[in-house]
Amino acid sequence: MTATKGLEGIVAATSSISSIIDGVLTYRGINIDELAEHASFEEVAYLLWYGKLPNRSELAKLQEQLDEYANVAAAVIEGIRLYPKGTNSMAALRTAVSSLALYDESSNDMSQEANQLKAIKLQAQLPTIVAAFARIREGKEPVAPKKGVSIAHNFLYMLTGEEPADVAVKALDQALVLHADHELNASTFAARVTVATLSDIYSGVTSAIGALKGPLHGGANEAVMVMLEEIGSTDKVESFITNALANKVKIMGFGHRVYKNGDPRAKHLQKMSRELGKLTGNMELYDMSVKIEDLVTGQKGLKPNVDFYSASVYTALQIPRDLFTPIFAISRVSGWSAHILEQYQDNRLIRPRADYVGPVSARYIPIDER
Repeated sequence: MTATKGLEGIVAATSSISSIIDGVLTYRGINIDELAEHASFEEVAYLLWYGKLPNRSELAKLQEQLDEYANVAAAVIEGIRLYPKGTNSMAALRTAVSSLALYDESSNDMSQEANQLKAIKLQAQLPTIVAAFARIREGKEPVAPKKGVSIAHNFLYMLTGEEPADVAVKALDQALVLHADHELNASTFAARVTVATLSDIYSGVTSAIGALKGPLHGGANEAVMVMLEEIGSTDKVESFITNALANKVKIMGFGHRVYKNGDPRAKHLQKMSRELGKLTGNMELYDMSVKIEDLVTGQKGLKPNVDFYSASVYTALQIPRDLFTPIFAISRVSGWSAHILEQYQDNRLIRPRADYVGPVSARYIPIDER
């Protein structure tokens, strides 16, 4: 056996959900560019779960189900109130999602129908949890979800208590589409490993959230915003980046293991960042980001990934920095649950081997002789 660090280049599963071939990302065979420009997030979630785009009646039924299950058990909200001050937002989400299983009578029902419904429940409830956590920590009461509006609209409404602008809803909806799935990424693999033991879907999604929390995965967009805040202004970009590159400091938001010619999602977020900057009358973050991209790409040949411009997009939407990764989870739970359902349908326990490199022929030494 030969170990492959990080499982790079290893094909660990077959899947019909999403693909990355020659730098092109597709969901169920549809190019991400088409979906980003034309599809709503709800259409994309349906596509991931059921393998086809919904017709009007199917989409309307899904909207009704999302409305029906968007409210979260009162005990889960009360639990959030008890979290310590300063709790990490992803730790809060991980804990709250795990607790959802306690209040779902079908949590251990492993039938396909029950699991598909649980996927919808999770998609409906994650935005409610994230918004409730954000308000409770500010000493505000959670805002109940509305019926008949999109997930993007509802999240912004629950976060602020005010009706969001159409352009804000459109921007967040497109961001959700772009983050919905990404083949066998770290968090998706974590979810599939968990449910391959025939554990429940809540356990799988909780595992995925734990993986997404890391700064080398979902947390990268927060790290991008930290960098932008540290730089402070466009005129300081060149000296900061030049110094960072000279000292071999990793520039967050650049490069991707599976994309050699750039992340196809980044261009859509760059366009969004520019449009929101113009709308708000503040182009500073966008201008800084473009200058950073020019320097890093020019000097290192690295191109921005999906995390890089999402930082300025979410900031323009006045979303707190530490909610960037939970928003990623709101989107990606559609993909996680699609992969979980696929894993259940043709399951085999995921149990790789390790290439042992420790000592051999060691002997036990009695304690008095050590």
